[in-house]
Amino acid sequence: MSQLATITLVTIIAEGVLRERLLGELAQLGARGYTVGEVTGQGTSGVSANFWAGHQVRIEVLAMPAVADLIMDHLQAHYFDTYSVVAYLSEVRVARAEKYL
Repeated sequence: MSQLATITLVTIIAEGVLRERLLGELAQLGARGYTVGEVTGQGTSGVSANFWAGHQVRIEVLAMPAVADLIMDHLQAHYFDTYSVVAYLSEVRVARAEKYL
């Protein structure tokens, strides 16, 4: 098996209208790349009409822990109180970790 390193996966689920804004901010915060997909789901506030219309996005970023923390702090300061945004961190093991430094 190839060498694996532990880094942080940041997962953000947000209103689709925030997609481009968030992607720009992630780059400014130090993210080296991302994956985006449209998602649907239900949370504590019920099912949003935007979820069923496909207007929610899941953004995933593999980052070093310091960058992941910056991202979470930024989301809390600018989005959690105003928008439908969920974010969480996971430790993951990846090959080619140098791509995320």
